[in-house]
Amino acid sequence: MKDLQTLRDGIDDIDKDILALFLKRMELCKGVADYKKANNLPVFQGGREQQVIDRIMALTANKDLEKGTAALFANIMDISKILQNRTILAESPDYTFTVPDFAGAKKIGCQGTSGANSEAAARTVFGDRDFTFYPSFEDVFKAVQSGELDYGVLPVQNSTAGSVDSTYDLMAKYPVYIVKEVIIEINHCLAAKNDIPLSDIEMVYSHPQALAQCESFLRKNRLRTAGYGNTATAAENVMNSKENIAAICSVECAERMGMKILARDIADVSLNRTQFIIISKDMQVAPDSDSVSVMLTIPHKEGSLYRMLTKFYVNDMNLIRIESRPIRDGSFNVMFFLDFTGKITDPSVKAVMRDLEENCGTFRCIGTYKSE
Repeated sequence: MKDLQTLRDGIDDIDKDILALFLKRMELCKGVADYKKANNLPVFQGGREQQVIDRIMALTANKDLEKGTAALFANIMDISKILQNRTILAESPDYTFTVPDFAGAKKIGCQGTSGANSEAAARTVFGDRDFTFYPSFEDVFKAVQSGELDYGVLPVQNSTAGSVDSTYDLMAKYPVYIVKEVIIEINHCLAAKNDIPLSDIEMVYSHPQALAQCESFLRKNRLRTAGYGNTATAAENVMNSKENIAAICSVECAERMGMKILARDIADVSLNRTQFIIISKDMQVAPDSDSVSVMLTIPHKEGSLYRMLTKFYVNDMNLIRIESRPIRDGSFNVMFFLDFTGKITDPSVKAVMRDLEENCGTFRCIGTYKSE
């Protein structure tokens, strides 16, 4: 029996041969890319790819390794397609976009009422301008799409409670673009119309995300809860009621409405931050944008998710976030939302975007912005 070092030396020798053959194959693929570019042919040719995989599996003497060899050559072909796309798209035009004009914007909207966290996020970008408040997130999307608003401000993720699912669902529904990301610290308090004991509170109202962020406090004090559209509108509801109810909202909101603050700093985690997005009707790209957001569906085939993720690794792109939401069509299919690093004008980003567009069932770029 050979000793371990001898076996490892043998593997190292074979790895050198594999690498040399891989580089040789990629050089041939470059020639294929030049030919396709000259003859205006697509990079992805599904029939050819399946022929290669079928042939490799048929040549695999050890049947236990058939799937392994199929995965190996699928990876090699994915790398090849990315490199081909880089060659073909090297001189292609950029996406059509303008530069955001936050300073000149006059029509800005968010959901809720004055004192909402969305308003605080909007003020970090737009200052003390007047904002239009809408009853629901969808109303904000509709107003942006119709041109009624220049920009809309919406929450997308919280560091404690996770994603705001409704925002993702609406991004899939409306053809708008993310143009900026804003992160603000959320300071929740429990507030009521009058100074009453916690034991007398009949119900606590707030946005479901805020309730989730304060779950430990609510459970400890055995407080019943009910979801509301927005933290600020929940506070407004409390102030208009004659019942012993309370709201979870920001300290600033409670003070602005003249509420009695019954408890401060009630979030489960002391550092509680929410990420907001600013959306516009058209694609707008700031010069310092370094992150791209896309939405897509993948085929129901073995290895589809793995192969998609490989594309980002090969191009040295960091996936910042992956979210999935059900497609509301009666099926169990899901839509993936990906945020990854890169400039939309970079050849490698163009290559990945083209690759995803060719190989995914649904694909749409939903914006690019500076990651906070």
